[in-house]
Amino acid sequence: MGSHTLRVRFVEPCPMTPGLAPWFLLTPAYVLLWPRATRPAALALAVAGLGFAAYDGQVDARALLALALLGLSAWAVRLRRGWPVPLGHALFIATAIALALHLLPGFHNPRVIDAVQFDPRALPFTMYLNYDKPIIALWIMLVLAPPRFGPDARATVGAALAAGTAACVLCLGTAWALEFTRWAPHWPAEGGLWLLNNAVFVTLAEEALFRGYVQERLTRRIGPWPACAIAALLFGLAHFDGGPALIALATLAGLCYGWAYRHGGLAAAVLAHLALNAAHFGLFVYPALAG
Repeated sequence: MGSHTLRVRFVEPCPMTPGLAPWFLLTPAYVLLWPRATRPAALALAVAGLGFAAYDGQVDARALLALALLGLSAWAVRLRRGWPVPLGHALFIATAIALALHLLPGFHNPRVIDAVQFDPRALPFTMYLNYDKPIIALWIMLVLAPPRFGPDARATVGAALAAGTAACVLCLGTAWALEFTRWAPHWPAEGGLWLLNNAVFVTLAEEALFRGYVQERLTRRIGPWPACAIAALLFGLAHFDGGPALIALATLAGLCYGWAYRHGGLAAAVLAHLALNAAHFGLFVYPALAG
């Protein structure tokens, strides 16, 4: 392992554009999802943020289709019994997959990092602030309210630390062995925006879906560890666009996040996920070695 120094790349800061204004409402909306008492405020801010985005031209009338499908599935699931309930879950799953893959129309997600190379050896990286994918977390936390925390703060933090450490060692070690990445400590000017997006939106949406929804529901039917394994495998398959190596790495990470969820709730899974993503971003070639 070679010797590297921390490299910080300073660039001319981008002026705040009207396109980012809705996120001043959406960011606190998703933060306020965590305390039960502030969830009505979270929903109100999310609606206001999407309304602002519509006014700004980043969300158009076609997005009402996704919102209508989610509303219908929420109504069916909240009935608790009868034939509409499984149909509601099926509708939610189909809608969530379409939102996660950005297949539903009406969302014009702003591109905030455009083909930037954080290291001369790295593939170019592009990042969008997504309006569609985080709505999955909004639905799950408002409609189903999966366990957010462990029995106490110590359990939540402990599970997050243990799972995050395991994920970093196992996944980054495997990625190194597969020549997927290399040691390259750095913190680019785009790092703050990347971290905010990952902490508030990316990890919450993915963990709410794969742990708070898939693993939680499977646990009730087949037990905790088979549920953890299946959710991890589905999480890995969701990274199919990165090829077999990324599928394997994501599945391995998913097992760690599933363990964290089992012992520390959704917060522990999100923190473990963020720990791995942040370690990869700040300490290694990101997103991967070119070629």
